[in-house]
Amino acid sequence: MPAILLPRFFILCFLLSLASCAPRYKGPITDHFDGKKFFNPSMPEREGGGLLKWLLHRDKGPWPEQPDAFVGPKPATRVMGDSLVVTFVNHSTFLLQTSGLNILTDPVWSKRVGPTSWLGVKRKRPPGLRFQELPPIDVVLLSHNHYDHLDLPTLKKLVKAYNPLFVTPLGVSYLPRSVGGRTSRELDWGDTLRVNDKLRLTCTQAQHFSNRGMGDRNETLWCGYLLHTPFGTTYFCGDSGYGSHFKRIAEQASRSETGPIKLALLPIGSYRPEWFMAPVHVSPATAVQAFIDLNARQAVGIHFGTFQQGDDGLFEPADDLRKALKEKNIAERLFVAPKEGRGMLFK
Repeated sequence: MPAILLPRFFILCFLLSLASCAPRYKGPITDHFDGKKFFNPSMPEREGGGLLKWLLHRDKGPWPEQPDAFVGPKPATRVMGDSLVVTFVNHSTFLLQTSGLNILTDPVWSKRVGPTSWLGVKRKRPPGLRFQELPPIDVVLLSHNHYDHLDLPTLKKLVKAYNPLFVTPLGVSYLPRSVGGRTSRELDWGDTLRVNDKLRLTCTQAQHFSNRGMGDRNETLWCGYLLHTPFGTTYFCGDSGYGSHFKRIAEQASRSETGPIKLALLPIGSYRPEWFMAPVHVSPATAVQAFIDLNARQAVGIHFGTFQQGDDGLFEPADDLRKALKEKNIAERLFVAPKEGRGMLFK
């Protein structure tokens, strides 16, 4: 980072410290909660001073302008039966349609994600679906409280338009409630929630962290979800580094009434530099290993192509994914980097 930009960075940090922080979760001590903060049971320690080292020596890949980025057509109002239609909106936002249900994951439609409309990370590509053309949304899955996964302006619009049920991990439900949202009970890793006779959820472990400001780090939980529907089992990872938890999630799925994972939504972006990012963000290569560990039939990449958070360029995640699949002798059609706005049918 050029020296002239350092004051701006420290000003940004100060302003972030003034942003509203998460209320601290209170509950019993567990193998990932010490009574005050959540932690990753087996995550390696990150290098001391790593953040400043990275910011001083950033090596960003190219993100060319995208003036003609594709925006998809209005999706179906409902998808009946036991097939699944998956539409990539952006980053970790997907529209999942099956059995008459419309489900959104980590929805973000704002032009910038951060504490305010002017402070934060600006999107590089438009959402793949227009918000006003969304079908009625029944359920919203929130994986953790980071701004690029939990965008309050978008949640407020969803409440006004559809009043969906918001599902969150421990300590996070106050955010959708703050904009008038309906919430389920908060979930811990391993908890299950039956939404209705077509959807049951299992909250799964992830290797990540949480915060909304400078003083609330790891005071709320982060997670992924197994979705048990007539389609079968779908896994939404949320945000995670690589770890042994993927094999345990495969075991959880295999014991469920909907069986092994048919489709996994796995992160592939924000992974460079790997010496700094690896504990909390899988790379395309480790995402492929996670795909193998999960014993999933197919996978779709998430968490790429919208916000330049890591140093990887716009096209690197998809390019590196193809290389990783080739190295493991896995067909590219089994793990795809999706295009925004184009519905994908799975049976």
